[in-house]
Amino acid sequence: MPKILIVDDSSTNQRIYSKLARQLETELDIRTFGNPRKALEWLAENTADLIITDYKMPTMSGADLTASIRADVRNWDVPIIVITAYSDQQFRVEALEAGATDFLLSPVDHVEFLARAKNLLRLRAQQLLISKRADLLEISLHAKERLLRESREALAQVIDTVPAMINATDRDGRCVFVNAHQAAFFGKAPGELVGKPIEALLGEERAHISRRLDQLVLKTGRAISPRQEEVLAPDGEPRIYLTSKAPLYDSSGEIASVLSTSIDITEQRHAERRLLHIANHDSLTGLPNRLMLRDRLRRELARGRRGDQNFALHFIDLDRFKAVNDAHGHHRGDELLQRVAAALCALVDEGHTVARLGGDEFAILQPDIDGPEDAGRLAQSILDLLNSKEDSPLALNIGASIGVTLAPLDGTDPDELLKNSDQAMYLAKSLGGDTWRFFAADMRPRASQTAHLETELRGALSRREFVLFYQPQIDLRSGKVVGAEALLRWQHPERGLLAPGSFLGLAEETGLILPINEWVLNEACRQGAVWEAEGLGDLRIAVNMSPIQFRRQGVETLVKDALRSSGMRPTLLELELTEGILLGHDEHIVKQMHVLRSLGVTLSVDDFGTGYSSLSYLRSFPLHRLKIDRSFVQDLGSDPSALAIVRTIIDLGHILHLQVLAEGVETEPQLQLLRLEGCDEVQGYHFSGPIPADAFVAWVMQHGQAGSGPSHGATENEHARAG
Repeated sequence: MPKILIVDDSSTNQRIYSKLARQLETELDIRTFGNPRKALEWLAENTADLIITDYKMPTMSGADLTASIRADVRNWDVPIIVITAYSDQQFRVEALEAGATDFLLSPVDHVEFLARAKNLLRLRAQQLLISKRADLLEISLHAKERLLRESREALAQVIDTVPAMINATDRDGRCVFVNAHQAAFFGKAPGELVGKPIEALLGEERAHISRRLDQLVLKTGRAISPRQEEVLAPDGEPRIYLTSKAPLYDSSGEIASVLSTSIDITEQRHAERRLLHIANHDSLTGLPNRLMLRDRLRRELARGRRGDQNFALHFIDLDRFKAVNDAHGHHRGDELLQRVAAALCALVDEGHTVARLGGDEFAILQPDIDGPEDAGRLAQSILDLLNSKEDSPLALNIGASIGVTLAPLDGTDPDELLKNSDQAMYLAKSLGGDTWRFFAADMRPRASQTAHLETELRGALSRREFVLFYQPQIDLRSGKVVGAEALLRWQHPERGLLAPGSFLGLAEETGLILPINEWVLNEACRQGAVWEAEGLGDLRIAVNMSPIQFRRQGVETLVKDALRSSGMRPTLLELELTEGILLGHDEHIVKQMHVLRSLGVTLSVDDFGTGYSSLSYLRSFPLHRLKIDRSFVQDLGSDPSALAIVRTIIDLGHILHLQVLAEGVETEPQLQLLRLEGCDEVQGYHFSGPIPADAFVAWVMQHGQAGSGPSHGATENEHARAG
């Protein structure tokens, strides 16, 4: 069982890192210490496979702790991650010189933390495996000459089977051993490379670095911690390796050669980067999203606390965007959003952060301002840019309302700054738009508007203003319609048909999501029973369930009542759950899920892959289906990382005996790739967008058996989802 040692004088950090670490493997032995010296005492009697330590601690710094750990020969190769809130390069250099394996800035990005820790644990396991095999070989060295020869040959065969590039070089830099995996990488046989200088294996540039590191190992007698290196393969493709070096001793105890081990982590790095980019960027414009903006705000606030730097946050809402969408369609609306994003990026310096918050809302973080005048000049420049009167097809002429907050004057945390700049923006909009305003403490227009929307929302159910649209789900093997996802819409008496993104957030904040979701469940079951009675077949109806529903209400009771009153068969109902419901492993939720499954209701995980997807919850919960998020499907055919992620999700689902459905399928090439990868079911605008119940029946009658036949292109603005 791998052992992870966490050293941090903050008990909060200990809990956070422990919780993150438990996502790495199902079985871990995690030890935490607030005092570095206590940790060293523990290490004197025990070993660890990964050490995570804070840099700044009262009794000993992370660098000093690392140096003390490395002083013990048993711990020369234990991976050590040093974490600090200080971005100064000096701290990173001191930690790495002391022997740290990796370095992370606090607050740590959870995805990056898990990826790096997982790689280091994997490398540690590989090192222990090789070390164990080397120990076995050393025992056999004292046997007869025949056994010695056989043992050497056996070791070479074992190392040849390891999926890593392994070689050993003597004191003169000549290869004394090259495993089959590395020789094959260069199109050679191992025998062709033995006795040759390392340049014959690595080339001049890499060999120069390798020789310098070998000399360091020979001089110190200590291994070098794993380091990442980028290499061009013989076919010209860039690859990423995690390389470590360790001394090899002869029978007299002298260092005779240096062992180098390189593990290919290219695909992992690409997938990590892709997932990280998706998590932090807007898919339409490529700009940082709200999550990444909050992180940048947090860092600027921390920088300000260490000095006297001030910054401004500009909250930008486009004034006439809805008119463009209504008059010219969503495709033109998306193009306009992309042009606005490009124009804002061109307007500001590289040190600024331009983000899209959603819909027609953008934000700009303006660092290092001298005072309000700097912020005012930029706000006016943004207005001038977005209100251009030029007679040109590329002229934006969209107008904007801008709210400006100054930090730390108007807020000391990201959420407060965003909320206050939002309120200032609504003041600017209430004045007719095409203007900007600084935040003032007595602003309340946003609160007033929210209260009005809440009042309307409370009456929407009683006035029967909610409707359900349905999007077909297609079986890729038979081409038949096997299900439909029920998607909520609000037929507002004044604003027309509203997508859920414009009101579900408020519904969850106020608790109105509970009666709304209950209505959705009952209406979907009623409609499913009607379709079955009309002879539409065994059509599965999928309903999204809010996490709040599971935590505050007995979902199994709601489902039983809905099925009983509608007469719908339980096997035709599917509940779509978010990963957030599952990650907590709440016993109450687990119990509800098992009750639902016993009824015959199927359960699926929606938008799989966009959260902290965990194999442990997939194995622990009674699930039937995974839904691949549309963000991965969109880039199929153009991004190898997206294809790798989709392939992994499909393989994982099938290994666990789960069906896999891909949503957001919009093109024939996407459909063909999903079919080739073995995906079970699909849904998306390639077949049909969400449509009313009567139109859905007509569509099934016309297209249900064909399994193809695109309707119309979909754009980001059309992809509103139900809660």
